[in-house]
Amino acid sequence: MTTPGYILVVDDEPDIRRLVQEILEDEHYRVATADSAESARELYRKQRPDLVLLDIWMPGTDGITLLKEWSAGGRPEVPVIMISGHGTVETAVEATRLGAYDFIEKPVSMGKLLVTVERGLAAERLRRENLRLRRAAEPDVFLVGKSRAMRQLREDLARVAAADTWALILGEPGSGRLAAARYLHQQSPRRERPLVEVSLGAVAPMNVAIKLFGSEHDETVNAGSFEQAGDGTLVLNEIGELAPATQLQLLHAVQERHFMRVGGRERLPMQARILAISDPGLPDAVAEGRFREDLYYRLNVVPLRIPPLREHREDVPDLVKVYLDWLVDNERLAYRRFTTGALNALRNYAWPGNIRELTNVVQRLLILNRDEEITETDVEQALGQRARPGPEAGLPHALFGLPLRSARDQFEKAYLEHHLARTGGNVAEVARLSEMERTHLYRKLKNLGINPKTVKE
Repeated sequence: MTTPGYILVVDDEPDIRRLVQEILEDEHYRVATADSAESARELYRKQRPDLVLLDIWMPGTDGITLLKEWSAGGRPEVPVIMISGHGTVETAVEATRLGAYDFIEKPVSMGKLLVTVERGLAAERLRRENLRLRRAAEPDVFLVGKSRAMRQLREDLARVAAADTWALILGEPGSGRLAAARYLHQQSPRRERPLVEVSLGAVAPMNVAIKLFGSEHDETVNAGSFEQAGDGTLVLNEIGELAPATQLQLLHAVQERHFMRVGGRERLPMQARILAISDPGLPDAVAEGRFREDLYYRLNVVPLRIPPLREHREDVPDLVKVYLDWLVDNERLAYRRFTTGALNALRNYAWPGNIRELTNVVQRLLILNRDEEITETDVEQALGQRARPGPEAGLPHALFGLPLRSARDQFEKAYLEHHLARTGGNVAEVARLSEMERTHLYRKLKNLGINPKTVKE
């Protein structure tokens, strides 16, 4: 979904504003103009532009001061091109230091203006593309496999990507939920627009609203995730971690397709496609009243279930091959052949950590082993136990006779004690492995009666 660039022109001279606006509109850009810093701030609040053309010398607040405001976070959120009829080397250096993309002198040359604007927009697109490539630095193994479950997932993803609708992605941690969201964006009509990901479980509850909606204080504006996503894709990871108050704020935003920054005065349009991610327990949270039913159905336009690895363990050999080849090519690790026994041991394991755990084990085996072959014994040692077959491997059968809440509490207790033992009682590392916000993990440990120090001992 490619849309024309939206450019804000800030200059106190009417003739300059009119000329620049006409030049840009002839090239099909959308243009807004401001004659002062005050009106520029107001337009910036209403809708964040893709690029700003900013005059340095203006009555009242000058362009350098306004650039400083927009660079409060270290760099402007959008490319800023400075314009001046009285440019000096010192001024140009100061503007560059504050994060300005380029510097144009008056009288404005039409050719110079268009080239600089296009380069500024291209540089921003390149920055976003580099970010996307860093995200894709590891192989997307989550779609590998010939099993019925994976064939169905690939078909579902193709349909949802083409439909460009909101989606709720449910799956266990490590199963490839975030990779699925990125895949949907890359295969959608919005692929050229921003992709913004927010891990809600990693944000302190009192800061979630600011993270999502942005904030205004005095003349300082901080764009939130909705604003940064624009008409691209916004991925809300761990949506089930939202506090009730923030659930209500989000509900109002998705209902009205508008939102307000914290402390702000203007309603801003919400144009992004939302992909929400949660664990499979979100419907239970709705039934128990811990997550708003109306918000759940707003987000759940199209449901997507990512199967856990234990449901398609026949794909394990293919997954191992893809990740093994990638590690050899990209991490310069020595190639080692997995014996049939080793592959069977991997296939028979229950994989509570799903694909993420499998890729970690493969990497560990390549690093620690010196032989040309990886054997069944090597795999069992890497897993820390004998690989046990069966979809309920590692789970006491007594759990299946308990009410769901009691069974869940017992599993969570065993799961957290297992990871605490593996990490030597390192709560921060357990929070990372389990993808839980640390304060939430501490509350969970307290409720389950787990003392990290005792487990460590």
